[in-house]
Amino acid sequence: MTQRTVFFVSDHSGVTAETLGHSLIAQFDALEFTKITVPFVSTVDKAKRAARNINTTARVQGSPPIVFSTLVKEDVRDTVREIVEETDALFLDFFDSFLDPLEKEFGHKSQHAMGVSHSIQNYREYDRRIEAMNFALSHDDGSNPTGYDRADLVLVGVSRSGKTPTCLYLALQYGVFAANYPLTGSDLEERRIPPPLFDHRDKIYGLTIEPQRLGELRSARGIGRRYASPRQVSFEIRQAQSLFERLDIPFIDATRCSIEELASRILDATRLERRTTS
Repeated sequence: MTQRTVFFVSDHSGVTAETLGHSLIAQFDALEFTKITVPFVSTVDKAKRAARNINTTARVQGSPPIVFSTLVKEDVRDTVREIVEETDALFLDFFDSFLDPLEKEFGHKSQHAMGVSHSIQNYREYDRRIEAMNFALSHDDGSNPTGYDRADLVLVGVSRSGKTPTCLYLALQYGVFAANYPLTGSDLEERRIPPPLFDHRDKIYGLTIEPQRLGELRSARGIGRRYASPRQVSFEIRQAQSLFERLDIPFIDATRCSIEELASRILDATRLERRTTS
């Protein structure tokens, strides 16, 4: 399989370059990518050092790199571009591609300020996300069900189906107060809603997962053979899904979904507000 090296170069954290770049290269499943993030390239001197390191890597690996950039300052961006193109690198800058047409459309020049998208511009929304994060941590895995009155959402599913990371992502990214509750023992055998959830039916959303994947996740924990056995995981998933269907609880299969996609699909299905900072 063809191997290529991809660099995400940014004058701040690199999150935007990574996110946009990953979305594009994910469309090429016949290739393998080595991904390297180069953050905080905020001056011409740093740009020169970063670009030379990219060129060194390209020469060692024997193939031109792909460079995704979110460099706002033109002199920094041009410095990186000029140096990396010595190795025939494909240089793609997102700001260069989109800011110019946006400036023409709006009739205004952009501020060309570094790190704006990741700075705190709305403290109320920021505080909401921190509060939601604390809520998710204190209401994880069935803890403190008396606090579910404050919950926007309660994820339910068998152990290791992805409840905790999804709740944390919903909290940190969107300010959603998300709790989660495990389906175990008699709840699965009798296909019933756990008693602490009786008064919160309208907040419940189910997660399911394919047996093979669940077995792999449980085996990695090394708790015990029965916990990860094909028979046990198949039984739990079958009972959980039957419970969801019988009680008309909406649910999603998490097997092939990233946490980001899971969160987005759940928000779309439940019509919960996405409380992003602005």
